[in-house]
Amino acid sequence: MNNPAAALREVLARHGDLTFAVSGGVDSLTLAAFAGRLGPVTVAHAVSPAVPKEATTRVLELARAENWTLHVIEAGEFADPDYLRNPLNRCYFCKSNLYARIQQVVPGLIAAGTNTDDLSEFRPGLLAARENRVVHPYVDAGLSKADLRRLSAEIGLGEIAELPAQPCLASRVETGIPIRADDLAFIHRVESTLREFTDIPDLRCRVTRSGIRLEAGGALPAAATARIAAMCRESGRIFAGVAAYRRGSAFVAPEPS
Repeated sequence: MNNPAAALREVLARHGDLTFAVSGGVDSLTLAAFAGRLGPVTVAHAVSPAVPKEATTRVLELARAENWTLHVIEAGEFADPDYLRNPLNRCYFCKSNLYARIQQVVPGLIAAGTNTDDLSEFRPGLLAARENRVVHPYVDAGLSKADLRRLSAEIGLGEIAELPAQPCLASRVETGIPIRADDLAFIHRVESTLREFTDIPDLRCRVTRSGIRLEAGGALPAAATARIAAMCRESGRIFAGVAAYRRGSAFVAPEPS
Protein backbone atom coordinates (compact mmCIF):
# COMPACT_ATOMS: atom_id res chain seq x y z
CA MET A 1 0.00 0.00 0.00
CA ASN A 2 1.46 3.35 -1.05
CA ASN A 3 -0.31 5.61 1.42
CA PRO A 4 -2.10 3.93 4.35
CA ALA A 5 -2.86 7.28 5.97
CA ALA A 6 -4.64 8.59 2.87
CA ALA A 7 -6.63 5.37 2.50
CA LEU A 8 -7.70 5.45 6.16
CA ARG A 9 -8.58 9.12 5.96
CA GLU A 10 -10.85 8.42 3.00
CA VAL A 11 -12.58 5.54 4.79
CA LEU A 12 -13.21 7.58 7.93
CA ALA A 13 -14.62 10.46 5.89
CA ARG A 14 -16.98 8.06 4.13
CA HIS A 15 -18.33 6.64 7.39
CA GLY A 16 -19.01 10.01 9.01
CA ASP A 17 -19.85 10.08 12.73
CA LEU A 18 -18.43 7.10 14.60
CA THR A 19 -17.97 5.98 18.19
CA PHE A 20 -14.58 4.34 18.55
CA ALA A 21 -14.49 1.22 20.73
CA VAL A 22 -11.14 1.56 22.47
CA SER A 23 -9.65 -1.34 24.43
CA GLY A 24 -6.36 0.28 25.41
CA GLY A 25 -4.23 -1.54 22.83
CA VAL A 26 -2.27 -0.11 19.92
CA ASP A 27 -4.90 -0.90 17.27
CA SER A 28 -7.88 0.94 18.71
CA LEU A 29 -5.89 3.76 20.32
CA THR A 30 -4.14 4.53 17.04
CA LEU A 31 -7.44 4.50 15.14
CA ALA A 32 -9.06 6.96 17.55
CA ALA A 33 -5.98 9.18 17.64
CA PHE A 34 -5.75 9.26 13.85
CA ALA A 35 -9.44 10.15 13.60
CA GLY A 36 -8.84 12.87 16.15
CA ARG A 37 -6.45 14.55 13.72
CA LEU A 38 -9.44 14.93 11.39
CA GLY A 39 -12.04 16.20 13.85
CA PRO A 40 -13.69 15.68 17.27
CA VAL A 41 -13.70 12.09 18.48
CA THR A 42 -16.06 10.10 20.71
CA VAL A 43 -14.67 6.93 22.25
CA ALA A 44 -16.07 4.19 24.47
CA HIS A 45 -13.96 2.06 26.79
CA ALA A 46 -15.29 -0.93 28.70
CA VAL A 47 -14.08 -1.88 32.16
CA SER A 48 -14.40 -5.45 33.40
CA PRO A 49 -12.38 -8.10 35.24
CA ALA A 50 -11.07 -9.16 31.81
CA VAL A 51 -9.54 -5.74 31.06
CA PRO A 52 -6.13 -5.03 32.65
CA LYS A 53 -6.15 -1.86 34.75
CA GLU A 54 -3.15 -0.47 32.89
CA ALA A 55 -5.17 -0.59 29.66
CA THR A 56 -7.84 1.59 31.26
CA THR A 57 -5.19 3.97 32.59
CA ARG A 58 -3.72 4.24 29.09
CA VAL A 59 -7.12 5.13 27.64
CA LEU A 60 -7.82 7.74 30.31
CA GLU A 61 -4.44 9.40 29.82
CA LEU A 62 -4.68 9.51 26.04
CA ALA A 63 -8.28 10.72 26.15
CA ARG A 64 -7.16 13.68 28.25
CA ALA A 65 -4.16 14.39 26.02
CA GLU A 66 -6.18 14.10 22.80
CA ASN A 67 -9.32 15.84 24.13
CA TRP A 68 -11.61 12.95 23.29
CA THR A 69 -15.19 12.66 24.49
CA LEU A 70 -14.83 9.49 26.55
CA HIS A 71 -17.54 7.12 27.80
CA VAL A 72 -16.34 4.52 30.31
CA ILE A 73 -18.88 1.71 30.48
CA GLU A 74 -19.35 -1.59 32.27
CA ALA A 75 -18.88 -4.31 29.68
CA GLY A 76 -21.55 -6.51 31.26
CA GLU A 77 -20.27 -9.84 30.00
CA PHE A 78 -20.05 -11.29 33.53
CA ALA A 79 -23.85 -11.19 33.69
CA ASP A 80 -24.04 -13.44 30.63
CA PRO A 81 -24.01 -17.18 31.45
CA ASP A 82 -23.06 -18.00 27.85
CA TYR A 83 -19.87 -15.97 28.23
CA LEU A 84 -19.08 -17.46 31.63
CA ARG A 85 -19.33 -21.00 30.23
CA ASN A 86 -16.32 -20.13 28.06
CA PRO A 87 -17.33 -21.95 24.88
CA LEU A 88 -15.14 -21.85 21.80
CA ASN A 89 -17.04 -18.77 20.60
CA ARG A 90 -16.81 -16.95 23.94
CA CYS A 91 -15.64 -13.79 22.14
CA TYR A 92 -18.98 -13.62 20.33
CA PHE A 93 -20.85 -13.24 23.62
CA CYS A 94 -18.30 -10.78 25.00
CA LYS A 95 -18.45 -8.53 21.93
CA SER A 96 -22.24 -8.79 21.72
CA ASN A 97 -22.52 -7.46 25.27
CA LEU A 98 -19.91 -4.78 24.64
CA TYR A 99 -21.46 -3.42 21.46
CA ALA A 100 -24.96 -3.48 22.94
CA ARG A 101 -23.74 -1.43 25.92
CA ILE A 102 -22.04 1.09 23.64
CA GLN A 103 -25.20 1.42 21.53
CA GLN A 104 -27.19 2.16 24.70
CA VAL A 105 -24.85 5.03 25.56
CA VAL A 106 -24.00 6.36 22.09
CA PRO A 107 -26.38 5.05 19.40
CA GLY A 108 -24.96 4.85 15.89
CA LEU A 109 -22.06 3.29 14.04
CA ILE A 110 -19.20 1.85 16.11
CA ALA A 111 -15.64 1.65 14.81
CA ALA A 112 -13.39 -1.21 15.92
CA GLY A 113 -9.63 -1.62 15.57
CA THR A 114 -9.75 -4.84 13.54
CA ASN A 115 -6.99 -4.97 10.91
CA THR A 116 -6.45 -7.16 7.86
CA ASP A 117 -4.20 -9.59 9.76
CA ASP A 118 -7.09 -10.40 12.09
CA LEU A 119 -9.20 -11.73 9.24
CA SER A 120 -7.02 -14.82 8.90
CA GLU A 121 -7.54 -15.78 12.57
CA PHE A 122 -10.39 -17.39 14.51
CA ARG A 123 -12.42 -14.32 15.52
CA PRO A 124 -15.98 -15.12 16.71
CA GLY A 125 -16.33 -11.47 17.72
CA LEU A 126 -16.54 -10.48 14.06
CA LEU A 127 -20.02 -12.03 13.87
CA ALA A 128 -21.09 -9.86 16.80
CA ALA A 129 -19.69 -6.86 14.95
CA ARG A 130 -21.79 -7.62 11.87
CA GLU A 131 -24.89 -7.86 14.07
CA ASN A 132 -24.28 -4.57 15.90
CA ARG A 133 -23.49 -1.85 13.35
CA VAL A 134 -19.73 -2.10 13.77
CA VAL A 135 -17.36 -1.02 11.00
CA HIS A 136 -13.68 -1.82 10.57
CA PRO A 137 -11.87 1.19 9.07
CA TYR A 138 -8.45 -0.51 8.99
CA VAL A 139 -9.89 -3.43 7.03
CA ASP A 140 -11.75 -1.14 4.64
CA ALA A 141 -8.52 0.79 4.05
CA GLY A 142 -6.43 -2.38 3.70
CA LEU A 143 -4.19 -1.75 6.73
CA SER A 144 -2.26 -4.58 8.38
CA LYS A 145 -0.87 -4.64 11.92
CA ALA A 146 2.50 -3.44 10.61
CA ASP A 147 0.81 -0.59 8.73
CA LEU A 148 -1.04 0.65 11.79
CA ARG A 149 2.07 0.44 13.97
CA ARG A 150 3.91 2.65 11.48
CA LEU A 151 0.94 5.00 11.42
CA SER A 152 0.93 5.13 15.22
CA ALA A 153 4.57 6.22 15.23
CA GLU A 154 3.97 8.75 12.45
CA ILE A 155 1.24 10.54 14.39
CA GLY A 156 3.41 10.75 17.50
CA LEU A 157 1.98 8.10 19.80
CA GLY A 158 5.46 7.05 20.94
CA GLU A 159 5.48 3.96 23.16
CA ILE A 160 1.93 3.05 22.18
CA ALA A 161 3.19 2.16 18.70
CA GLU A 162 5.40 -0.54 20.25
CA LEU A 163 2.86 -2.07 22.64
CA PRO A 164 2.88 -5.87 22.43
CA ALA A 165 -0.36 -7.61 21.56
CA GLN A 166 -2.46 -7.95 24.72
CA PRO A 167 -5.81 -9.64 24.16
CA CYS A 168 -8.26 -9.70 27.06
CA LEU A 169 -7.38 -11.73 30.14
CA ALA A 170 -10.16 -14.23 29.45
CA SER A 171 -8.27 -15.33 26.33
CA ARG A 172 -5.79 -17.08 28.66
CA VAL A 173 -8.44 -19.48 29.99
CA GLU A 174 -8.69 -22.79 28.14
CA THR A 175 -11.96 -23.38 26.31
CA GLY A 176 -14.58 -25.01 28.53
CA ILE A 177 -13.10 -23.86 31.85
CA PRO A 178 -15.62 -21.37 33.30
CA ILE A 179 -14.50 -17.74 33.39
CA ARG A 180 -13.99 -16.53 36.97
CA ALA A 181 -12.95 -13.06 38.07
CA ASP A 182 -10.46 -14.45 40.61
CA ASP A 183 -8.70 -16.45 37.88
CA LEU A 184 -8.42 -13.35 35.70
CA ALA A 185 -6.99 -11.36 38.60
CA PHE A 186 -4.44 -14.12 39.21
CA ILE A 187 -3.48 -14.17 35.51
CA HIS A 188 -2.85 -10.45 35.66
CA ARG A 189 -0.75 -10.76 38.81
CA VAL A 190 1.36 -13.52 37.27
CA GLU A 191 2.00 -11.69 34.01
CA SER A 192 2.83 -8.47 35.87
CA THR A 193 5.28 -10.39 38.06
CA LEU A 194 6.94 -12.00 35.03
CA ARG A 195 7.55 -8.56 33.53
CA GLU A 196 9.59 -7.68 36.60
CA PHE A 197 12.04 -10.41 35.57
CA THR A 198 12.14 -10.18 31.77
CA ASP A 199 11.37 -7.94 28.81
CA ILE A 200 10.21 -10.81 26.57
CA PRO A 201 7.14 -9.31 24.85
CA ASP A 202 5.19 -12.55 24.43
CA LEU A 203 4.28 -13.74 27.94
CA ARG A 204 1.09 -15.56 28.87
CA CYS A 205 -0.30 -17.17 31.99
CA ARG A 206 -2.70 -19.89 30.83
CA VAL A 207 -5.40 -21.50 32.96
CA THR A 208 -5.56 -25.10 31.70
CA ARG A 209 -7.05 -28.37 32.88
CA SER A 210 -3.57 -29.36 34.05
CA GLY A 211 -3.08 -26.18 36.05
CA ILE A 212 -1.35 -22.85 35.52
CA ARG A 213 0.96 -22.99 32.51
CA LEU A 214 3.35 -20.21 31.54
CA GLU A 215 4.08 -19.52 27.89
CA ALA A 216 7.00 -17.35 26.82
CA GLY A 217 8.58 -16.29 23.56
CA GLY A 218 12.02 -16.92 25.03
CA ALA A 219 13.80 -18.45 28.01
CA LEU A 220 12.42 -17.36 31.37
CA PRO A 221 14.86 -16.75 34.24
CA ALA A 222 14.79 -19.56 36.80
CA ALA A 223 13.92 -17.02 39.49
CA ALA A 224 10.81 -15.99 37.56
CA THR A 225 9.60 -19.57 37.23
CA ALA A 226 10.24 -20.21 40.92
CA ARG A 227 8.33 -17.10 41.90
CA ILE A 228 5.29 -18.08 39.85
CA ALA A 229 5.38 -21.64 41.19
CA ALA A 230 5.32 -20.16 44.70
CA MET A 231 2.40 -17.88 43.80
CA CYS A 232 0.49 -20.92 42.57
CA ARG A 233 1.14 -22.83 45.80
CA GLU A 234 0.12 -19.86 47.92
CA SER A 235 -3.18 -19.53 46.05
CA GLY A 236 -3.97 -23.25 46.04
CA ARG A 237 -3.33 -23.64 42.31
CA ILE A 238 -1.26 -26.24 40.47
CA PHE A 239 1.79 -25.03 38.56
CA ALA A 240 1.93 -26.94 35.26
CA GLY A 241 5.29 -25.63 34.06
CA VAL A 242 6.55 -23.55 31.15
CA ALA A 243 6.05 -23.95 27.39
CA ALA A 244 6.92 -22.00 24.26
CA TYR A 245 4.48 -19.21 23.47
CA ARG A 246 1.72 -20.23 21.06
CA ARG A 247 -0.76 -17.59 19.99
CA GLY A 248 -4.34 -18.61 20.75
CA SER A 249 -3.36 -21.87 22.43
CA ALA A 250 -6.19 -21.56 24.98
CA PHE A 251 -8.73 -22.06 22.19
CA VAL A 252 -9.38 -25.79 22.24
CA ALA A 253 -11.88 -27.21 19.76
CA PRO A 254 -14.21 -29.89 21.16
CA GLU A 255 -13.49 -33.50 20.32
CA PRO A 256 -15.63 -34.75 17.41
CA SER A 257 -18.57 -36.84 18.64
